[in-house]
Amino acid sequence: QVPLVESGGGLVQAGGSLRLSCAASRIRGSISAMSWYRQAPGKQRALVAAITRGGTTNYGDSVQGRFTISREYTKNTVYLQMNSLKPEDTAVYYCNMAVDYPAANNYWGQGTQVTVSS
Repeated sequence: QVPLVESGGGLVQAGGSLRLSCAASRIRGSISAMSWYRQAPGKQRALVAAITRGGTTNYGDSVQGRFTISREYTKNTVYLQMNSLKPEDTAVYYCNMAVDYPAANNYWGQGTQVTVSS
């Protein structure tokens, strides 16, 4: 029973694009931020992009200018548009949603594989 379900991952050639989607269910409370993380084999899970309740976005240095995060807040849905993909972008991508009211909580998807071939 995962509250978040990612879709859109797959295999793409370097320079190509993918669009990831994440839809939430069974989330109770006010979502303060939606974000994407990724984890490559042998590496730590790292923040890719985030968008706050107020619409402020931030990106990891390695994806700045190539990835764009967006949302449909009322549908509890977040997207990640990935352009100019590089082999080093290969990882499992995880959706995250943070809730701050009435109680703090954190929800994760099970991940979707993105593989960029050279």
